[in-house]
Order: sequence, then structure tokens, then C-alpha cells
Amino acid sequence: MPHRVLVVDDDSEIRDSLMEVLRDHGYEVLGASNGRDALDKLQDTGGRLPCMIFLDLMMPVMDGATFREEQLRKPELAAIPVVVISAYRDLADKVKAMQLSEHLGKPLRLDDLIAAARRHCPEPAAA
Repeated sequence: MPHRVLVVDDDSEIRDSLMEVLRDHGYEVLGASNGRDALDKLQDTGGRLPCMIFLDLMMPVMDGATFREEQLRKPELAAIPVVVISAYRDLADKVKAMQLSEHLGKPLRLDDLIAAARRHCPEPAAA
């Protein structure tokens, strides 16, 4: 069974592109358009949580920082590694404050995306 990854980004073109690349590399991918949507999807995974989350910071409804606060409050979700993907300046300081695994800047290099997925999820099963 392939590893599951959650991609949270309000830009549907970016989200869909990232999801497609991850699928092409053997991952099962869930997508969410904002932090609230992501929390709802995490609660409805049938007990099969993702091995990691790619998270945008600037989103409507619930931004990435608020999502992370909520995630950390829920013991069953707190251990899921989060990699922020953002065009924010001074991203390193924000990442430290949010207790994140790592961050990737936008524009994103797809090799960096796959490398991050492999760091946090062992090699996926063959698709």
C-alpha cells in the first residue's frame, strides 16, 4: 500500500500539480484547500493518516500557522511531519516558531518536493 501524503494549498493549480508529481512517484495523495479542510480530511482518513503534510502558509479560512497550532493540539495528529512550502520572506524564523520539520521556498523545485517526501516517508510501494 503506498504511503499517503497530504498537500494543503489554496491555489488549486499548485495543489493539483504537486499532487500529480507525488502520485507519479508512487504516493497516495490527499489534497486540501485550507487548514480547516485539511483538519477535516485528517479526521476522516479511516485511521490511515498521512506520513507527512506539505503545507502552504497563506490561505483563506484557516492559514498554515493556525492549522499547525491545531494539529499540535491533537495528540493523534501532532507527530505527522509538516513541510511548509511558501514564498514568505524570513521563512526560517517562522518555521522554527511553528516546530516544523523543514521548509521549501516557492517557486518550488520538484526534485526538492520528492526529496522531502522520501525523507519523511520511506520509499513508497510500487504504483
